[in-house]
Amino acid sequence: MKPGGPPITPQGMAALKARYDQLLGTDRPAIVEIVSWAAGNGDRSENGDYLYGRKKMREIDRELAHLARRMKALRVVDPRAQVDHGRVFFGARVEIADEDDNRQTVQLVGDDEQDAAAGRIGWNAPLARALRGAAVGDVRVVTLPTGTREWEVMRIAYD
Repeated sequence: MKPGGPPITPQGMAALKARYDQLLGTDRPAIVEIVSWAAGNGDRSENGDYLYGRKKMREIDRELAHLARRMKALRVVDPRAQVDHGRVFFGARVEIADEDDNRQTVQLVGDDEQDAAAGRIGWNAPLARALRGAAVGDVRVVTLPTGTREWEVMRIAYD
């Protein structure tokens, strides 16, 4: 892994590895079996199982290659290893409040593991960039497509 590569949490890397293992160990062998069976049935030009199986196998191979490249390029960063727990850095779980005191908690994670519905925002997202280095009580202005918003950092945790 590259020392300066994009960051990812240990959980995020484990999820990528699990997906890779699922594709390589289960999904691809099942498709290979279907393609082999279909190829033995004669004319391949009109054999739907064969044509679909080959297409599916190419999709799996493309995803496997993509996952292999990403896992090689990513740098695993354990949020619990952060020295300064009083500021927002990679992996921090941050409670923020807007101008109307609407609160939400977000965690700054790698771009490959972001999931807005679960409160995980990518390291390069506008809100994450604005929160980097903030301390409790700091107000950060975030420019979003819908306009400018202010967020105050209420709590920072590394878990």
